[in-house]
This record gives sequence, C-alpha cells and structure tokens, in this order.
Amino acid sequence: MTIDTTTAADDLRSADVSTLFERLGEVWVELEEYLERVPVLRRLGDGTVTIDDYRRLLFNLRQQVVDGSPWISRAASNFDIDHFELRAAAIKHAEEEHRDYLMLERDYVAIGGSLAELRAGRKNLGSEALSGYMFHYADQPNPVGLLGAMFIIEGLGAKRAAGWAGRFQEVLGLADSQVHFMQYHQEADSEHTGDLEAILTSGMIDDAAADEIVRCAQVVARLYALQLEELDR
Repeated sequence: MTIDTTTAADDLRSADVSTLFERLGEVWVELEEYLERVPVLRRLGDGTVTIDDYRRLLFNLRQQVVDGSPWISRAASNFDIDHFELRAAAIKHAEEEHRDYLMLERDYVAIGGSLAELRAGRKNLGSEALSGYMFHYADQPNPVGLLGAMFIIEGLGAKRAAGWAGRFQEVLGLADSQVHFMQYHQEADSEHTGDLEAILTSGMIDDAAADEIVRCAQVVARLYALQLEELDR
C-alpha cells in the first residue's frame, strides 16, 4: 500500500495550526479575565465611567501607541532574508500604523484635553513594561514570537475597541469625532488580524516558533492589561 505523503504532511500542518490557534485562544481567555479586573473598564461596563476616566485612558494609551510603529520597524530590521515575508509584512504594518497616535491626539483635544500636556506625558508603569518588552524582543534575531504580540494588540482593536467606543458614547454622549481612534481600529485591526492569520497558516511556523508566539502573547496580554490598570502611575 502506498501513502500519499503530501496529503499526510498537509494534515499534520493543519493539526499544528489548529493547536496553535487553540493555544492562542486560551491566552485570549486569560486576557479577558485580566480586562474584567481593570477599574476603568469595569466603570465603563456598569455605566459609572466619567469624561475624566476617558481622558485619562487616552492620555495613558497615547504614550505607548507612539512606540507601536518604531518597535515594528525594529523587528522588521532584524528579520533575515530567510524570513523575507515576515520582514515585508512588518514593514507594511509599521507604515500603516505610524500615524495612529495622531488620531488619538485629536480625540483627546476634542474632549477638552491639552495637546501640550498630552505630548509632555510619560508612560505609566504598565506602559513602561510593555514598551520595554516589545523593543527588547524586537531586537532579537528573527523575532517571530512578536506575532503573538500582534495577536493580542490587533485582536483588542478588532474585537474590543469599537465596543468600548460605543459604550463611551452611550454613557457620556460623545460624538464620533471624539472616539475616532477606537472606532477606526475595529476595521483596521480586523484587516491586520486577517493578515496575521494568513501568516500563521502559511506553513512558515514550526513548533519552536509556535512556542515563542504563544509565550509572547501571554506576556503581552498581561502587560497590556497592566497598563490599563496603572493609569497615571
């Protein structure tokens, strides 16, 4: 009896991909549990959130969002030619995101915040930890694990940002022009998560890379929630 080795190999890769997505799904469940404990999000959910809460949230997010494109660019520069597709994807992503913080700044000013104070702000404890980790990891040779970071960060934009924006509008009576940053990321990050899924299912990810992706997702999930917990600290 002969065995169709091509089909067998494809089945094995499919099983590996399914396992990776299952592991990432478990990390997402952990993230949801972290977010449930974030005070500002709890107030948003129960309708007691204030305009000051929203202003503080934008203030704290901005200090880390500014670093997004630079760490992606750093990662791109550390992919070698054997990881050309990942390097190209990172370069494209960095270009798409390098102006994101400007949308956030416009929202902040639209709710009465001072642009000068916003730009003079510093990262909170969680943002310091998150940005430090991202730049450290991006400096590694072929930092494939950062796909796990993308899974968390882009997933939040695609799955949660628009819901948060709508709830802020519902409770505080805000206009679209005051929540544009969060609204925009539902569509933009949904596209990015589609790109990420294509990479994860492309056959480029071996077992070692999958372990790195999951571990990075675990760290980023905890640190992203931490920056939301540590507003202004």
